[in-house]
Amino acid sequence: MKKSFILAAIAVIMAVASAYAQQIAVVSEGGETSVYQTFQAAIEGADPGSVIYLPGGGFPIADSVKITKKLTIIGIGHKSNNDNVDGFTTISGNLWFNEGSSGSAILGCYITGDVNIGEGGASVNNVMVKCCNLNSVQVKNSTCMSTFVNQSFIRSTSEFGGSNPTISNNVLYTIGGVNGGKLYNNIVMGNYYLHVIAVSNSVINYNVFFRCRGGATNNGFCLGGGNQGTDNIFPYSSNEYASFDNKIILGPDDSWNVVFVNYVGGINPMSDFHFSEAFQQYSYIGIYGGTGFNDHQTAPVPYIVAKRIDQETDAAGQLKIQVRVKAGE
Repeated sequence: MKKSFILAAIAVIMAVASAYAQQIAVVSEGGETSVYQTFQAAIEGADPGSVIYLPGGGFPIADSVKITKKLTIIGIGHKSNNDNVDGFTTISGNLWFNEGSSGSAILGCYITGDVNIGEGGASVNNVMVKCCNLNSVQVKNSTCMSTFVNQSFIRSTSEFGGSNPTISNNVLYTIGGVNGGKLYNNIVMGNYYLHVIAVSNSVINYNVFFRCRGGATNNGFCLGGGNQGTDNIFPYSSNEYASFDNKIILGPDDSWNVVFVNYVGGINPMSDFHFSEAFQQYSYIGIYGGTGFNDHQTAPVPYIVAKRIDQETDAAGQLKIQVRVKAGE
């Protein structure tokens, strides 16, 4: 009963916020709710430990705005075909998680820029990026521990500064600066000249690497030294596959549109990365293996399917609000 009440309360907060010029609801750890007109004001006004709920729409943020406290930022998702009547959540700009923001999280947003962690050598730990579409993750130094990136589309090269992230169930472009990390169930797209660089001393299991060139050439490393891994899929054209166990090398005729169902190419949230019938034996590999992938890319909170808010109060001074919600996966 208590959980249902809390979910309903969150849904109403989000409904009211989206009904009035994209007002942003901020809920403190103690349950107190405040409403702000801009994303910057919400960040600056929120108490440490608060949750910022962003409705559908666009929310600009300047590089001068730095997050220096623990905050959880939750949007309604980033896929244009979600069934939320207010569209999807877009953050225009970069996010900066600086000193004091350990334990923060960003979920369910399209971010035009980067998520930056640990500027100025600060140790910013346990930051989570989940169910987002973003340009990249940039961890600024090796003392930022246990960054967690999950179920996201990352459009450009992410650098982790020699830190130990856990990167799971994502579609990635390229990654570097991982030391002592974990890479599980990802799809790494790469390009002809730049692939997976400076990934060392890490556990790398159940990933799909679209392109991979080995050796210390100007094209970079496919996989660095000291790694352990099993059951990773590599293309036929790769010239080095590292010393992994049970590596899977595709045949010369196994193009990616043969391997995946309805594959349309590139880092595209509309692509279908489920394996085709001929490759079903590998269903434990890639983004749908392990903990699985959220096709709808919605944060795990209720989101609005439909709402009706009367234009004025009734004779008793009450405003009638009707909200229908759907729980995120």
